[in-house]
Amino acid sequence: MATIPPHQLLEGYTMGFFPMAESREDDQVQWYTARLRGIIPLDNFRVSKKIKRLSRQDRFQAVINKDFRGVMEACAERKSTWISQIIIDSFTRLHEMGYAHSVAIYENGTLAGGLYGVSAGAAFFAESMFQHTPEASKIALYHCHQHLTARGFELWDVQFYTDHLGQFGCIQITDKEYEALLEKALAKGAVFD
Repeated sequence: MATIPPHQLLEGYTMGFFPMAESREDDQVQWYTARLRGIIPLDNFRVSKKIKRLSRQDRFQAVINKDFRGVMEACAERKSTWISQIIIDSFTRLHEMGYAHSVAIYENGTLAGGLYGVSAGAAFFAESMFQHTPEASKIALYHCHQHLTARGFELWDVQFYTDHLGQFGCIQITDKEYEALLEKALAKGAVFD
């Protein structure tokens, strides 16, 4: 099956675009952008005391870049998804090259939740998240924030504002504001791993 060339994927993100398919079985990919972009300002991230407490419990383990493809497959397991096989294969290839990353949450050794995205410069473009255990996706967001902050990232792009992401500090900005933040973040180096 065909894949999106890695250089094309990276170029799309650095220009403010992201790929989506119509369904899991779709063999075509369209590129999108947003007039109002959702971002989580790293210095304004919010999480409940409950999630911080759960994150410290021994029953949950946060792991970076373990079973990247498994995290993507879990994100695609829903009735309606834009994550097609072409997207999974393309992002897995990008992961093998060091540009796509996952935060996986394990509960007693079993994959319970997680998220994945793409990094370029000091920008992280979050793509999707899932949970099999209640609160596991929130724990993944918390660990992702800790990881991005510790490594000097400046932009956490989540594409669209949702009420769910709003509880973590997500805001909407105009495409012009986004372009300025993206340009600044791309000019700075940061390493996700």
